[in-house]
Amino acid sequence: MASDKRSIDTGRIIERVTLIALPILMFLCVYYEVEQTALLTLLAAILANIPFFINFEKSRPKPRHILPIVVMSALATGGRILFTPIPHVKPVSAIVIVTGIAFGRRSGYLTGALTALASNMFMGQGPWTPWQMFAWGLIGYLSGVMESRDLFRNRWVVYVYGFVSGLLFGLIMDSWHIISFVSPLTWKGALTAYGSGFFFNLAHSFATVIFLVPILGSWTRKLTRIKHKFGLDYSGE
Repeated sequence: MASDKRSIDTGRIIERVTLIALPILMFLCVYYEVEQTALLTLLAAILANIPFFINFEKSRPKPRHILPIVVMSALATGGRILFTPIPHVKPVSAIVIVTGIAFGRRSGYLTGALTALASNMFMGQGPWTPWQMFAWGLIGYLSGVMESRDLFRNRWVVYVYGFVSGLLFGLIMDSWHIISFVSPLTWKGALTAYGSGFFFNLAHSFATVIFLVPILGSWTRKLTRIKHKFGLDYSGE
């Protein structure tokens, strides 16, 4: 039991260090004007996703623990594909947030990461995929953390988080693009790039809230009922 607890604590520490290390690396690449920044940050984003999958595997999940993540990822993937004609208006972030609330931070992260990977098989894979995995995973992870700390007692807090999550997703993706592909990198160029993406990110934020309104209460209740009915223990998260 003590060894299991140490393993859980170590896994959490590694995950948190990973979440912090990636933005620090991005800052250092900019500060020191590192060449091959695009390749370096791509590799870093790929590596940043690995600890969450490894820690989930180390928890020795049974099929009943894996199935909710697969189902929620499939729903988010289907929703993203369905709303393809409307740029940046997708239900992905809302579904990932609900998953994090119901099943915990690691399940939230995995749902976001798997959704990006699976949906891009239809929408196109590229160097942006690991970053989308990280960004949507982070949104799910943070929703699980906030729920575990009882910060989501009021649904309006969830809506505010949903709105902020759209801006967070945009900030991560825009920062990756600017650092990797804007050359020479200047404050003016960076601000111009952020500004050009702002309204798209705003659309993502409003869309997330709009999708959260009908699904937050009903889906969370149903998912929580499923968790208790089938004894899905996510306490290790």
